[in-house]
Amino acid sequence: MGFADVSIAQIATDYSVPVEKVLSVCNELLIAYKNPKTRLALEDVKAMISQLLSETHLESTSNSVHMSQVT
Repeated sequence: MGFADVSIAQIATDYSVPVEKVLSVCNELLIAYKNPKTRLALEDVKAMISQLLSETHLESTSNSVHMSQVT
């Protein structure tokens, strides 16, 4: 397993989410880390980004549906 040159803090910055959210996803996916500067395995980064993107997509879809119901 290779390592990505990406830390938890960098993922949070790149995807405009709080570090706490990324740490929460790490916990959900059982990804071990010590702190936000922890560099992650490539497969862990892929899984984490996939999870963040799916949650972001679900939130935006939910907001769109809610907004169309209001109007």
